[in-house]
Amino acid sequence: MSHAPPIATAQQSALRLHNVSVTLSGVPVLTGVTCAPAAGVINAIIGPNGAGKTTLLRAILGLVPHTGVIEIGRRPDGRPLKLGYVPQRLDFDRGMPIRVMDFLCLGLQRRPIWLGHTRKARLLAAECLERVGGRAWPDRRLGVLSGGELQRVLLAAALTSRPDVLLLDEPVAGVDVAGEELFCDLLASLQAEGRYTMLLVSHDLSIVTRHARYVICLNQAVQCQGPAVETLNAENLKALYRHDVALYAHHGAHEGHAHDCGAPGCGSEPPPAGREDRS
Repeated sequence: MSHAPPIATAQQSALRLHNVSVTLSGVPVLTGVTCAPAAGVINAIIGPNGAGKTTLLRAILGLVPHTGVIEIGRRPDGRPLKLGYVPQRLDFDRGMPIRVMDFLCLGLQRRPIWLGHTRKARLLAAECLERVGGRAWPDRRLGVLSGGELQRVLLAAALTSRPDVLLLDEPVAGVDVAGEELFCDLLASLQAEGRYTMLLVSHDLSIVTRHARYVICLNQAVQCQGPAVETLNAENLKALYRHDVALYAHHGAHEGHAHDCGAPGCGSEPPPAGREDRS
């Protein structure tokens, strides 16, 4: 790990990254990423395909080796904040007879699920399933769920760890419009409780515009970052997506809120107080 300046306290940010780089199979995927997602709100990571967005989440989770510093904030009692993760998809055999309750209890008990669920695991799983609108699903087979229903089950699974920070990797990719709206409204409802810091990877700028408070524009390195209303402007999006900007710009980016540009096409306004912008 490289040395870095002192990292802010948990009161300033739930999560801070300084000069984080990832190389996989000899290929640089992330280079010098420095950012501090805003605490207690929905943060969005946007960027073109191959920008390293999923790799960044995996680095935060400790699933890929990295250089630089990733610091997780702490709770008032001094314990590290817990991370929860919602993947883009769940690869499994849809013909398997596993039920929703079985799936949720897998990580909550040591006893094999075919021997039954412990009362503690069952109660926690049922609570989290109800929070995502799945009260009637415990006995449904995982393989018969729609895409939107399955993503809500994955969210329920993440909630069973009682996380403080939720990392979501394009959770509505491949979900129909109705399921997408329901899932995003659910995220907004959870965030409104004030308990979570969310880090959401999304290609859909309409979702980002409606729900994110802070945006990190990533293309291997951080191109720009800041409050969504100021960062999502045509100039920044053109610099980020280049030739593909037409695919994204019509999704409702805010106009008329550009930063002053410290680099070609990218806003340089510093993030909120207590947060360090890209060096």
